[in-house]
Amino acid sequence: MIKSMTGFGRGEFNDGKRNITVEIKSVNHRYSDISVKMPRRYSFVENKVKKAVKNNVKRGKVDVSIMVENITESDVNISLNKMVAEQYISNLNDLKSEFLLDGDIDLKLIAGMPEVLRQVPDVEDEEEMTRCILTPTKEAAENLEAMRAVEGEKLSKDLLMRADLIKDLVAQIEAKSEDVPKEYARKLKERISELLEGSVEIPEDRIMIEAAVFADKCNITEELTRLKSHMDQMKEIINESTGADGKKLDFLVQEMNREANTIGSKANDLTVTNLMLQVKAEIEKIREQVQNIE
Repeated sequence: MIKSMTGFGRGEFNDGKRNITVEIKSVNHRYSDISVKMPRRYSFVENKVKKAVKNNVKRGKVDVSIMVENITESDVNISLNKMVAEQYISNLNDLKSEFLLDGDIDLKLIAGMPEVLRQVPDVEDEEEMTRCILTPTKEAAENLEAMRAVEGEKLSKDLLMRADLIKDLVAQIEAKSEDVPKEYARKLKERISELLEGSVEIPEDRIMIEAAVFADKCNITEELTRLKSHMDQMKEIINESTGADGKKLDFLVQEMNREANTIGSKANDLTVTNLMLQVKAEIEKIREQVQNIE
């Protein structure tokens, strides 16, 4: 079945050293666009994260958020910046001498100065960290896919219902269009009789020729056949879909609109016109739904 491009998935991982939470959101997009937001120190795994997500998501705008909470201090070192400390001490001694100030330059003062003591992350084991991040990423991607599949099933039911509705309307148009030339000939004969007031006999063959020309101009048989074929194709794609078929359906909707517009322009009957307006309204609803299909 088809899948929606809209969804959300979440995955979590804990190995006793860190908690990792991955959240993935996706919305409709013409192409595949995956962006990853994560701490810069783990940027070495970004491309692998994108690849893991792309295994489940073929099309759509996808935002991946990765949060890492360290629950131990084993990956943090305290570093002393001696050069900065020396500059602070030198400048403070110059300040004291220049302005004849009292006070001692002690350990507490120097240690509290910015950049003298810094927390420096320990060197990461990239292979281990990659495994830790990819585990919840894959879980989140699978949960996202499951949600998109559920939404896709809802879209499928709606599209199939509208396809059947359009085919019913087309059947009504076919039935009505058969009577349009006959109705035209009858009205034409009545109109001519009114204008001539019965003073001249109207040649029946002339009326039939006019009706035949009219019937040829307003013939919509081919367009109706193609429109029904498009409905069948759409149902086939939906029922047999094994991948991303949103682009196929989008193209098909364009063809539906083309046929509907042609039928509407040829229609010379109010009933047919009204029925075609209903068809076009349903096609527009299909178009809106198809925009959200992967």
